[in-house]
Amino acid sequence: MHPSRTLNIGILAHVDAGKTSLTERLLFDTGAIEHLGSVDAGDTRTDTGELERQRGITIRSAVASFTVGGTQVNLLDTPGHSDFIAEVERALGVLDGAVLLLSAVEGVQARTRVLMKTLRRLRLPTLLFINKIDRAGARGEPLLADIRRLLAPVAVPMTSVTGLGTARAASVPYDLADPRVRERIAEVVAEADESMLDLLVSRLPGGPDAGDGRPPLTADRLRAALAARTADGSLHPVYFGSALGGQGVGALIDGMVRLIPPAPAGPGTEPRGTVFAVHQPPHGERTAYLRLYAGELRPRQQITLHRPGTDGTDGTLTGRITALQVVGRPPGDDRPLTPGQIAVLRGLPGIRTGDRLGPPGDGPAGAALFPSPTLETLVRARIPAQAAALRTALLTLADQDPLLQVRPAPGGATSVLLHGEVQKEILAATLHQEHGIEAEFAPSRVVCVERPCGVGEACEEIARHGHTGPWATVGLRVEPGARHSGPVFAYETELGALPHGFHQAIEETVQATLRHGPRGLAVTDCRVVLTRSGFVGPVSTAGDFRTVTPRVLRRALERAGTRVYEPYHAFEADIPLAALAPVTARLAALGAEFAETTGGRHSWLVSGVLPARHVQDFQGLLPGLTHGEGVWTSAPSGDRPVRGNAAPEESGSR
Repeated sequence: MHPSRTLNIGILAHVDAGKTSLTERLLFDTGAIEHLGSVDAGDTRTDTGELERQRGITIRSAVASFTVGGTQVNLLDTPGHSDFIAEVERALGVLDGAVLLLSAVEGVQARTRVLMKTLRRLRLPTLLFINKIDRAGARGEPLLADIRRLLAPVAVPMTSVTGLGTARAASVPYDLADPRVRERIAEVVAEADESMLDLLVSRLPGGPDAGDGRPPLTADRLRAALAARTADGSLHPVYFGSALGGQGVGALIDGMVRLIPPAPAGPGTEPRGTVFAVHQPPHGERTAYLRLYAGELRPRQQITLHRPGTDGTDGTLTGRITALQVVGRPPGDDRPLTPGQIAVLRGLPGIRTGDRLGPPGDGPAGAALFPSPTLETLVRARIPAQAAALRTALLTLADQDPLLQVRPAPGGATSVLLHGEVQKEILAATLHQEHGIEAEFAPSRVVCVERPCGVGEACEEIARHGHTGPWATVGLRVEPGARHSGPVFAYETELGALPHGFHQAIEETVQATLRHGPRGLAVTDCRVVLTRSGFVGPVSTAGDFRTVTPRVLRRALERAGTRVYEPYHAFEADIPLAALAPVTARLAALGAEFAETTGGRHSWLVSGVLPARHVQDFQGLLPGLTHGEGVWTSAPSGDRPVRGNAAPEESGSR
């Protein structure tokens, strides 16, 4: 019997909360695998890379599946470390729902809050799984209170716990056949469901339906309200358990199948889908994971993929699928890929993460869910003869991770944008183990950028001695663009007014010139418009346009004015009561802006934002300020204008 529906569910969490262990347990308990793998042993189903096994962390999203009744569940195990946030961002775009893990011991952590904020903004159906109930220090009701205060106001416990914090800990599903259980859960559901609230009010003494004729609160009615409000992201069911011991996992599986609805198939018969992951082993064939939203795909089918460009244009890749393996199906099953399913595609060597199948401009749009990388490093091959191989390997890795921006740098080096030092370590190890390249990385520098303050225009004509007309005419206007839009190039001149080669020379030169603005930093979130152009018959060359364009663009930028922005981190510091004054004083001296300070019986929780260039410095100071008892967590949170509009020395601006 083939499954009648498919669910794509992501497993997300703070690092070390147990995502991979939970994925392994889900597969084992549903019979998808015969052996329960272990992160410590390095034999889990989803952490298949050598580096993942060596380090015990997830680096790349992986897909595995299991079947419950008529439902196939595709699990996406995503990285937990903030350095690999790009993998999580891509996974969220193809999910029907999510399971967010928390440790019953560590509780709500900074990255947990970042993830939950994004899930709630997307209104993605999300279940919460409180892992490690069998560890010493595990918390129950106090952790629920933290969840409602910091993560999700309407969190509905679906299981109870006995023996919390001991090896005998057990998770018991609440029985909705029990009227007292129904009343207790309905009171929480009513915070997000008006019909449930009306039902409960009508049942109160003195209510409109009080007495023997009051409407019944049935288990089916409560389940329907739970499913409806989970589906629209209004509430979040909570399950307690242990991924390693298996407690509570059965109830979680039941919640996935009952409460998370599959996305409806898109309209029309034309295939539409998104490539959310690309894997290419050294000297191996490139494969791609694609989620289909509409239509059907078969092996040997020719398809056209669209790739949005930074200049507002849409590139294409046309090719034939040589092999198509639908996730969850046995090899040799040649049925087509249908909406909601995920398949591994082969035969398209140029395919990249983010490519879209369907009409141009189709698919999700808008700003990225998470901040762009904030660190830059320069990479060189230790053996000069490997310089070209290094550049090729980095470009290949950038195809798998679009946020890993790679570009040439002065002196033969390659510039790489990163999320953090762990990512740099992984990148160095990948280059060595998979590509045989020993790479040297310069110390990371915080990336500052410039953005236009207003609108500026300039125009210039070049004439050669002995000729009456200009050899090249270029007029440009610079104006601010939408945040996160990057540099966009556009035309106001008539199409065909210049030969294609001249247009290309202007556009390429504009993009190259924007890498070093008036203050030496990359200019972003701007729109550069070609307002005037001209050439002289056969004597004008592309070189003429490459010569004049930088001068025109620099004058336009100077007239528009630019402002320097530096990246910030959102932070949380859990510090002893006596350390509040010295910690906040030091943070203030480093330019922190405070959002909230809340006190408890044993510690203060201080949150806010801090310039990224000072994060590492403060992390080094915290143990001394708190006698080793302070806990610090932070994550990139966008950028802000630099005071005085001069690039900070620590940013490494050039």
